[in-house]
Amino acid sequence: GQLPTWLQGILLRNGPGMHKIGDTKYNHWFDGLALLHSFTFKNGEVYYRSKYLRSDTYNCSIEANRIVVSEFGTMAYPDPCKNIFAKAFSYLSHTIPEFTDNCLINIMKTGDDFYAVTETNFIRKINPRTLETLEKVDYSKYIAVNVATSHPHYDSAGNALNMGTSIVDKGKTKYILFKIPPSVPEKEKKKSCFKHMEVVCSIPSRSLLHPSYYHSFGITENYIVFIEQPFKLDIVKMATAYIRGVNWASCLAFHKEEKTWFHFVDRKTKKEVSTKFYTDAMVIFHHVNAYEEDGHIIFDIIAYTDNSLYDMFYLKNLTEDFQEKNKLTSIPTCKRFVVPLQYDKDAEVGSNLVTLPSTATAVKEKDGSIYCQPEVLCEGIELPRINYDYNGKKYNYVYATEVQWRPVPNKIAKFNIQTKEMLHWGEDHCWPSEPVFVPSPDAREEDDGVVLTCIVMSDPKEAPFLLVLDAKTFKELGRAKVHVDMHLDLHGMFIPEKDLKNETE
Repeated sequence: GQLPTWLQGILLRNGPGMHKIGDTKYNHWFDGLALLHSFTFKNGEVYYRSKYLRSDTYNCSIEANRIVVSEFGTMAYPDPCKNIFAKAFSYLSHTIPEFTDNCLINIMKTGDDFYAVTETNFIRKINPRTLETLEKVDYSKYIAVNVATSHPHYDSAGNALNMGTSIVDKGKTKYILFKIPPSVPEKEKKKSCFKHMEVVCSIPSRSLLHPSYYHSFGITENYIVFIEQPFKLDIVKMATAYIRGVNWASCLAFHKEEKTWFHFVDRKTKKEVSTKFYTDAMVIFHHVNAYEEDGHIIFDIIAYTDNSLYDMFYLKNLTEDFQEKNKLTSIPTCKRFVVPLQYDKDAEVGSNLVTLPSTATAVKEKDGSIYCQPEVLCEGIELPRINYDYNGKKYNYVYATEVQWRPVPNKIAKFNIQTKEMLHWGEDHCWPSEPVFVPSPDAREEDDGVVLTCIVMSDPKEAPFLLVLDAKTFKELGRAKVHVDMHLDLHGMFIPEKDLKNETE
């Protein structure tokens, strides 16, 4: 096919690549050593390269020829010759263990630099052109967070905004929103932008020892949207996991009898909205988008009724007949919540406070709290992406993978939130990755541009490829075949040529 001449830059992807080191194997697909790969678009041609992230975790494990650093689903044990008591004691004296720097989930931009990120306090700088691994940054040296999301947001000033959990800081577990500036003042050129990181606000956890797990959050023009879900981490179990010989994933539990709480923080005053908004128990990984309209916050998420998704990806379940055998017990559902921030305080108990045209409701309870029920937009989509120029604003289109009842996607979709119309692309034996929207330089409409996705083949005789679709029509513009083993990945980003430093190859 033909690629648009304006498509110049790099699609950078990240995900688990190596699951076996020597005689040892990781238990879970999300634990594998990070493999970066890139597609460089230059004058209508595409160049592919991939490289393992040379994290400390990678280097130590390869050198020892076995897994030596614990990951979320795999607990690693020290050399039996070392004194187990010394090791156990050091674990007991640190409630929160030393985490991995195997940054395998996403790519983050800060200023002119790019980082591989995961959900721990470590991120790794990378060179997007060569995929070389550069310095390691520890968030916890600058602000008190133990874990952070791998889905930051970016504001109009170029700041990266992210959320992390601060565990057992003076006995107060809280969620912290922090900001990484894109650059440092001229007179401090030698310092890194991380030295200028700041805590924007914090939200106390409802339970000191059971903070909520979260993978992303939402942002509007004036608010941060944070969902405290009853999918929670047990800190006491986590602190003793090593001694008990279990993995950290076993310290996460879904409490289906509990509520899901919505927090809205005013970005200017840094204060949380005092009204208590809640809904039924659910598990969410991905926010789609959020925006404000007539005194309401509208936010779209992909929600599950249980946490079965994580269990699907234990490697013991990833067998030949994985697709046939494994069925999700909860289908991912794209839900829209409409939350009235401004409402008549004298409204009757039991009345619906939503005044926008939507089937979503927000009902006033006796105690003044507000119980929200969503509008279901569609079912069976995951890994949602939008035109990021519309982030925090009213929008129409979501690009996503289609999963239905199975955890591996077989199609990609473009969903129109307003009309509920869905366009699809799919072929036999094709497993697409998260679709990335790239706007055309002279875009006038939200879907002027292309959608990029990496396609892995379930048929080993077929070569994987990069697919380029016209975002408007969802028709194929071109594909670039890659004659190497390509892995299913998780997340990534497109970096336009103008945002790449002119480092020599």
